Amino acid sequence: MDLANPTRFVALADKIVPWLATIAALILAVGLYMSFAAPEDFQQGITVRIMYIHVPFAWLAMMCYTLMAVSALGTLVWRHPLADVALKSAAPIGAVFTALALITGSIWGKPMWGTWWVWDARLTSVFVLFLMYLGIIALTRALDDASRAAWAAAIITLVGFINIPIIKFSVDWWNTLHQPASVFRLGGPTIDPSLLWPLLVMAVGFTVLFFALHLMAMRTEIRRRRVIAMRRVAARQAERA
Repeated sequence: MDLANPTRFVALADKIVPWLATIAALILAVGLYMSFAAPEDFQQGITVRIMYIHVPFAWLAMMCYTLMAVSALGTLVWRHPLADVALKSAAPIGAVFTALALITGSIWGKPMWGTWWVWDARLTSVFVLFLMYLGIIALTRALDDASRAAWAAAIITLVGFINIPIIKFSVDWWNTLHQPASVFRLGGPTIDPSLLWPLLVMAVGFTVLFFALHLMAMRTEIRRRRVIAMRRVAARQAERA
């Protein structure tokens, strides 16, 4: 497989990243225009506009961890040479999206609930997801042995994946302040199309942005590992000399 070769992957990323970044910028520009042009909610008023960034952040926080879980399988089962690179590169991006989801959710919750934070099932499980991201980042940087770090991060990621369905179905399983699913549900979306379309466009834009950032991070990680390998080879040659 050509993409299993780091050199070919970097060359392909160099070509794709500028296009993805441009496409993401254009989609987000259209999405922002649609978001500000959309009508206010009859109950939430203008504060509903926070939804257009909060919901995509929350979706991407879960999607990023799902990608990391697939990468963990790639490390443990298929031994793909770039699986660990994908996992390690995605973790900081996922942590940022999760933090933004928590922050924007708190800003949205203050006028709606009268408080910045409640320890209900949805908010608590997302906060746990944020801590898991931080833990995986710390683990991958704490171990000097790249192979041990890759296996440890992969195992912890797969164990932590149980939190993703908990986040998704927490509003159905427990009584929470957080509203139930209103887009991806069996009966179809409950959001009016005038509010739904700007949300979907923003979600697509942020998703394309995520993949652009992820490819950039993977490219950087591959080059970082090359530099480390070259330094080790140079150090060994210097010792022999």
